[in-house]
Amino acid sequence: MADPLHADEIARYARHIILPEIGGGGQQKLKAARVLVVGAGGLGAPLIAYLAAAGIGRLGIVDDDTVSLSNLQRQIIHDTDAIGMAKVDSAATAVARINPHVAVDRHGLRLTEENAAALLSGYDIAVDGSDNFATRYLVADAAEAARVPLVTGAVGRFDGSVTVLAPFDTDAEGAPLPRYRDLFPERPPEGAVPTCAEAGIVGALPGVVGTLMAMEVIKFVTGAGTPLLGRLLIYDALEARFDTIRYRRPGSTRSGGR
Repeated sequence: MADPLHADEIARYARHIILPEIGGGGQQKLKAARVLVVGAGGLGAPLIAYLAAAGIGRLGIVDDDTVSLSNLQRQIIHDTDAIGMAKVDSAATAVARINPHVAVDRHGLRLTEENAAALLSGYDIAVDGSDNFATRYLVADAAEAARVPLVTGAVGRFDGSVTVLAPFDTDAEGAPLPRYRDLFPERPPEGAVPTCAEAGIVGALPGVVGTLMAMEVIKFVTGAGTPLLGRLLIYDALEARFDTIRYRRPGSTRSGGR
């Protein structure tokens, strides 16, 4: 049985509850959901804020970094007073301010091959907002092994992308859903892709992509709409354009769907 919504929760989530695609049942699913967020930086900041506001019952936050002044141009969950604070602590403080109904698990560490399985254990869905390829491949592989759906996103200077992965499942035609490595077969060589510290990034861009990632989590949890399974959503900020490309597992003739 799903936990009932209390009177103050019904008022808080009223705009969700009147949506036929979500309703009271969908809001109860959000309340029951356990979501692991990897990274409390540029993508993680808006993602965590919107998941908290949406009423996700438990948020796990993985990050081993501290807040610095150069973060504040884009990592909007943190503020000037949080400089020097562990990002998981700053994020937890922000979540409590946004929505006291959300429980936070603080994982103040770097995700590794040794701890990934244990960190994913107990969560219903994972979200990768990390800023490096090593972590993205590690999270994708670990989520696949743990049979945990994964929302993953990335940003460049003025562009970003989002997709949803559930390679342990099949689409409506029975074809296996693709893996992260079907989309990006190999990691780029070390140093081939500059970091945001090296190349720069417009501050509002992670807000757009992180919010899209939060939307995919909400859709997946509630069953509203069609998640980005087998589809990569690409955002070009300079041209104000969204494009979607389909990708599939080798040998499969169809992809997409849930």
